[in-house]
Amino acid sequence: MTVTPMGRAVTVLGADRLELRELPAVEPGPGEAVVDVVYGGICGSDLHYWQRGEVGESVLVDPMVLGHEVVGTVREAAADGSGPPAGTPVAVHPADTCGRCEACLAGRANLCPALRYLGSAARRPHTDGGFADRLLVPGHRLVPVPGGLDLRTAALAEPASVAAHALARAEALTGGVRGRDVLVTGAGPIGLLVVALASIAGARSVTVTDLHDRPLRTAERVGATRVVEAGEDLPAADVAFESSGAAQALAAALRAVRPGGALVQVGQLPGAGVTAPFHLAVGRELVLSGSSRFAGGMGETLATIAAHRDLVEPVVTAEYPADRVQDAMTAARDPAESSKVLLRFAG
Repeated sequence: MTVTPMGRAVTVLGADRLELRELPAVEPGPGEAVVDVVYGGICGSDLHYWQRGEVGESVLVDPMVLGHEVVGTVREAAADGSGPPAGTPVAVHPADTCGRCEACLAGRANLCPALRYLGSAARRPHTDGGFADRLLVPGHRLVPVPGGLDLRTAALAEPASVAAHALARAEALTGGVRGRDVLVTGAGPIGLLVVALASIAGARSVTVTDLHDRPLRTAERVGATRVVEAGEDLPAADVAFESSGAAQALAAALRAVRPGGALVQVGQLPGAGVTAPFHLAVGRELVLSGSSRFAGGMGETLATIAAHRDLVEPVVTAEYPADRVQDAMTAARDPAESSKVLLRFAG
């Protein structure tokens, strides 16, 4: 069952072509709820579709509603009881998977070959996203927001789940971050959330490197014990999370990881032309892993955000009403000035 946007919807038509379109209301089926969207977080993929009309191999062919980081309030509950009741603040799970393949049955639904993600042009017809006034959503894809957690901070549920999955990869491969020295390259929203979650998980130290001063100052607010400008010498680390997607950062992280350590690649690297000192992985017996989106639900991540709200909320640096989407996108594409930028809908 798909997610259907209704009302005003942020629609990308191609490179540098963005419109706020009015979409018709649709009657919900038995397993569908209606959600009033309150916030949508702008992700790097939204920016790529807006700026270039593509994200990696996913090329925009038809108009598509953007957005996969969405929170709001249930207006009409699913008639079959499959979701939370009306009035419940919720996060919308962005992934639709088959539930039957080997990956899904192994708890790795993020690798499902039938995966559809909100606001993605990976398949055709494209999968519309959630940047709209209202959404028709399968009830089982609604995750209640813990009591006392404001929706502005809860809007970090999806990127925080991505960060949590990266930490889970480190846990599976090398025992995790507790009591260890951690390096995070790239202090964008995902990198900052990795910093916060690593700090919460008991890392001995968390060093962060970035090109810009403002995100480094934000990193200190969310748990970094040391910040380093990109290009300077990095301290040795047991576990590194490369979240910038830059080949230079990957090379620096590989050089910083101690023998027997691990590197988790979270940022999306270019499809060609990446060179890095991978020979170090042999002599140092490094464990290297990618980390793609996240597996499972978002309930545990929302509970963590609620328990550590003061540590996490500095990641959100601005919000704009939906009718100022161009301003919001312009702000979000400037990493020197912004971390997570939110669009605010009528809610």
